Amino acid sequence: MTDLVSHDGHGRVRVHFTPAARDIRVPPGVTVFDAASWNGIAIDSTCGGHGTCRKCLVRVDDGTIPVSTLDVRAFGADQLREGWRLACRAHVTENLRVEVPPLVTRPKAATVGVGRQVILRPAIQKRYLELTEPTLADQTPDLQRVLGAIDDLEPRADLAVLRGLGATLRSSDYKVTAVIVDEVLVAVEAGDTTSRCFGIAYDLGTTTVVANLLDVSTGTPVAVRSALNAQQPFGGDVITRISATMLDPAALDRLRALAHETLDELTREVCADAGVEPHEIYEVALAGNATMVHIALGIDPEPLGVAPFVMSTRAFPEIMATDLGVRVHPRARAVVFPSLGAYVGGDIVAGLLASGMDRDRRMRLFIDIGTNCEIVLGDADRLVATAAPAGPAFEGASIRCGMRAADGAIEVVRIRDGALELGVIGDAEPAGLCGSGLVDAVAALVDAGLIDPSGRFVSPDEAARVAPALASRFATWDGERVFALHEDVVLSQRDVRALQFAKAAIATGWQLLLAELGVERGDIQQVLLAGSFGSYLSPASAIRIGLVPKLPVLRVVSAGNVAGEGAKMALLSLRERAGAATLLEEVEYVELSDRADFNDRFVDLLAFP
Repeated sequence: MTDLVSHDGHGRVRVHFTPAARDIRVPPGVTVFDAASWNGIAIDSTCGGHGTCRKCLVRVDDGTIPVSTLDVRAFGADQLREGWRLACRAHVTENLRVEVPPLVTRPKAATVGVGRQVILRPAIQKRYLELTEPTLADQTPDLQRVLGAIDDLEPRADLAVLRGLGATLRSSDYKVTAVIVDEVLVAVEAGDTTSRCFGIAYDLGTTTVVANLLDVSTGTPVAVRSALNAQQPFGGDVITRISATMLDPAALDRLRALAHETLDELTREVCADAGVEPHEIYEVALAGNATMVHIALGIDPEPLGVAPFVMSTRAFPEIMATDLGVRVHPRARAVVFPSLGAYVGGDIVAGLLASGMDRDRRMRLFIDIGTNCEIVLGDADRLVATAAPAGPAFEGASIRCGMRAADGAIEVVRIRDGALELGVIGDAEPAGLCGSGLVDAVAALVDAGLIDPSGRFVSPDEAARVAPALASRFATWDGERVFALHEDVVLSQRDVRALQFAKAAIATGWQLLLAELGVERGDIQQVLLAGSFGSYLSPASAIRIGLVPKLPVLRVVSAGNVAGEGAKMALLSLRERAGAATLLEEVEYVELSDRADFNDRFVDLLAFP
């Protein structure tokens, strides 16, 4: 048995950014601009990635990107030969080395999300003040002296500010910087600190947690880190974690502490990476599903896990960063995204904000694939949302040789000219199969005729007839028929069934939403695959197995970590923050569990098309 193993990530491409010295893995077809933006690398732009401002200049040092018509207008012939391109029009199709020039201007807007242009209007504001010293003739109290000098705002002060105010004013010769967050004076700092103004956007996922550190005065991402959620020992999905709190009253406190531990560790890491002091972070934003947010805030999640699936609240009252266990500025505020429902949480609201679905005239389908799959369909006139119980197959759980998308995971499977080709993460020998590899493997075997429409492996005789070079890969392990991908890494019949159930649940979800809106699948002009899994899923394989509607493959695009992008937008713009709140009234939630037609549709969609 021979494998053609691609250790350079066949089906995924690497972009090495300089001078940041960062290696990024992205799906083919993603633009250089998006690859950089999703991973905290700032590229100048004011048009939202539409190619009109011609500011997103990058130079390709190694690799090839074809010259676009907009490149010809933006650069001279010599510059084009030197590799200069517009990042928003440079689609990555092979491994590249790209130089990103430093930002030369202080931007008034930032491009985040899915091509969203955000005018910078953060809640955090700094005012440098040179105050007159008090005299016997001018005995104005310290706080009133500070507030009186801020003539464009009317902030209120916390008691904690007063405790150190007098000493700060006198030690700095009354030259200070006032820090205001959402009309609250949270600090008065010695000297001029207006150039140091930061916030952190968190995506609190069930499996993975991501932290993006931003310079909120410029909209520039300065560091990004991710880590596994430390709650993993309590189970890989929200139901097992809710169950843990129901079985043991002490589990909620432990789970809350683990969430705080993960967030705080990422906070320390991004601060260290960027040379930022934790006290320079004045606000944080957090997007997460309803269960993760409830647990992080110490709210009993049990009602979320049992019918009728009730949240404690859709939108939260004022929350401090300390309520999330992160050690930043002691009076830093926290913005926590509201939830649409028990299983369509703040991470989806953040994703919708980042993708601008409520502002787009196109009919678009948003799918965040995971153990719980959230689906939103619609346009600027109407949006409907639901959640489908996909199960843990996409996370590599419940799969015989399943693993997360880490070094050694098979992430791409192809059958070409009768030979098996594998893409493996991290230049390592194959050690297991991650979610995208599972989808690819099943799609490839269906195409090759080795899995029939019902999801069964074909008989040995049929395998020898339709794919003689691959028939020897079938074997029996512990009484179960398997297909060997590489030595000890196999795809089992049970794995195929798990994927069938997951894709049928998701397909049932979007089909019911199509019916709800009275539209056909052909009316969908774009499918957004969101989240970390969606970013690496092959659109062609997703279409082939029926996970997403059968559409031209170019209509199916990776949207990246849109939950994290939405959290960034909330830090950068009060207007966008208000837009997230508005989504609660604009999106209609459709509960699948009480639909009489769910089971019939689900059974019909189990087969591979």
